[in-house]
Amino acid sequence: MSDYDSKADTLEHIQHVRDGIGSAISELAYRAKIHDRTKLGPNEKPTFDRVTPLLKGLTYGSPEYKASLESMGPALAHHYASHRHHPEHFGELGMRGMNLVDALEMVIDWHASVKRHADGDLHRSIEINQKRFGYDDMLKTMMHNTADWLLSLEQG
Repeated sequence: MSDYDSKADTLEHIQHVRDGIGSAISELAYRAKIHDRTKLGPNEKPTFDRVTPLLKGLTYGSPEYKASLESMGPALAHHYASHRHHPEHFGELGMRGMNLVDALEMVIDWHASVKRHADGDLHRSIEINQKRFGYDDMLKTMMHNTADWLLSLEQG
């Protein structure tokens, strides 16, 4: 038997994890505060005023939906450049440039976005976006698990 007592090392480990989770919470709280603020500014708001009412009648990923994105031109480019939760923010790297906080905000954003479509479905969006953004099946499964968690929060 060793005289070593792991309590001090375990408490130090617990504190490091608490510190890391606290940093993640702070970052997520900051992102919640500033999420999509640029949509309210002069570079984006006029375009979002025009396009947002059309979303209810568009199916996510459809040719009509893609055309509406293209019609947003510079406003959408400005939006993507301003927000890390969009894979387009990272150019050719796409999602490979993101961290897990970016990815969590992105999935939560998708969850909110599907509510703008009459036929919105977060799980279907995850499938469509796998082709759009090129993520692998493991990440897709994690996103589906996160979607289940988000949907369960709505049900209480």
